[in-house]
Amino acid sequence: MARARGASFVPSMVPESIPMPTARNIPFPRLPALALSLLAFGLSGCEPVSLTMMGVGAAYGVQHTLSGITYRTFSAPLPQVRVAVKRAFKHMDIAVGSSEKTENGERLLARASDREIEVELEALTPRTTRMRATAKTGIFRDAATATEIVLQTERLLGNGTEVTSR
Repeated sequence: MARARGASFVPSMVPESIPMPTARNIPFPRLPALALSLLAFGLSGCEPVSLTMMGVGAAYGVQHTLSGITYRTFSAPLPQVRVAVKRAFKHMDIAVGSSEKTENGERLLARASDREIEVELEALTPRTTRMRATAKTGIFRDAATATEIVLQTERLLGNGTEVTSR
């Protein structure tokens, strides 16, 4: 049926046999698939955030492992780092327990509340020391406390005043 020239559009000319899609006329098996797709899409955004946060920690020179252990290498001799760690413990009101010699350095044990803290110092060279800090509560590790101990040690070593052995 052809329209005459100049004829206006009449809505009744649109076929009514094509329904508009709504939530009611979408077949049932597609809804769970659609919901799962949206859920998967939403959850996929979490991983880049965690990678960014790990990058932020690395930018400050502190390395974290997934197990809650914090590492930092200082360009300072082991005795100087040891004194800085003990001062950091004192500043944070952490009770120093014992210290023992290891093959390439020293291990300091301390306690704060219900956390057992272990700091290992390893002399890589006469002027370079690697620090490994762990804070444990039972079987769980507290990366935040270990990181703060490393950052306080770094602050004491890097504030321009020389830390001397005592």
